[in-house]
Amino acid sequence: MKIDVFAHYLPMKYSEALRKKVAKGEARWFNENPALSQIDIRLRIMDMSPDVVQVLNVATPPLETLVPTKEAIDLARIANDEMAEVVAKHPNKFLSAMACLPLNDIDAAIKEADRAITQLHFAGIQIFTNIDGEPLDSMKFRPLFERMALHDLPIIIHPWLHPKSSAGNLLTNPVGPLGWPFETTVAMGCLAQSGVFEDYPNIKIITHHCGGMVPYFARRIAMPSWWMAVNATGEKRTRIAANFHKFYGDTALYGNTAALMCGYAYFGADHLIFGTDMPLGGGEDCGGGFLCTQDTLQSIERMDISPQDKEKIFEDNARRLMRLQPTK
Repeated sequence: MKIDVFAHYLPMKYSEALRKKVAKGEARWFNENPALSQIDIRLRIMDMSPDVVQVLNVATPPLETLVPTKEAIDLARIANDEMAEVVAKHPNKFLSAMACLPLNDIDAAIKEADRAITQLHFAGIQIFTNIDGEPLDSMKFRPLFERMALHDLPIIIHPWLHPKSSAGNLLTNPVGPLGWPFETTVAMGCLAQSGVFEDYPNIKIITHHCGGMVPYFARRIAMPSWWMAVNATGEKRTRIAANFHKFYGDTALYGNTAALMCGYAYFGADHLIFGTDMPLGGGEDCGGGFLCTQDTLQSIERMDISPQDKEKIFEDNARRLMRLQPTK
């Protein structure tokens, strides 16, 4: 079995309710791939890779960027209930889901995370690389990290460039091939120096697209001069650089084995997890998600690593982090 931990889903009732509440200009953030919302189409695609099962997470756009707090709370609950229904109906295809949260109210987000984990039996939560433009190292978000450390379940971080961010303007296309890996890298840097890993040693954070640019710039990150800007002591600079290795990276690199080997060298076999971005990531050439999945599978099989390490990437790490039980 191969467990895809980054499989995007846009629940139908949730999507319809959200679209009614957003301004017309904001509709551009919705991806229209039918496999995102239509389970029958998704299942047909999944049947082409019969040994792959999924952990669902709600696709962008982030709730907090589009609706006020009260509406975000209601919509997150709709999304999570709908994902729980799908998991219950198709347990041999969907092992669990990651909670969608109303992140413009952290108290409400914690409450919904608790409900999703304890009542719906979800495997963790999803957040974004910034929360409506605010960096993840803001102290207002610290209680959410504390709660997930107590649950001992992972946080998956999906990239999102805030429309007003300078990076989005610089890279011209906020959701393009450079914008999101850049945003992931910045978010990891914020968290690495935030104290989150020191305060919560068991915190588990999974990054999309194999940690963005971090594995490629490993030597630069390790340079002492890199952290002079934060006025860190030598000991603290070393600790911050080491914290980058505590993240987990998924394999959603669309068939790029060389890049996967770079991620493997940086994160290690225990911190690399199968994720495909299905049914997104490849545009029209992605075959509705089939080619993305197949390309990712083949890229891992081509890796020059042991069968045992491939097994960790494909299944063991996800089961360990998310406490997923074998299917019956």
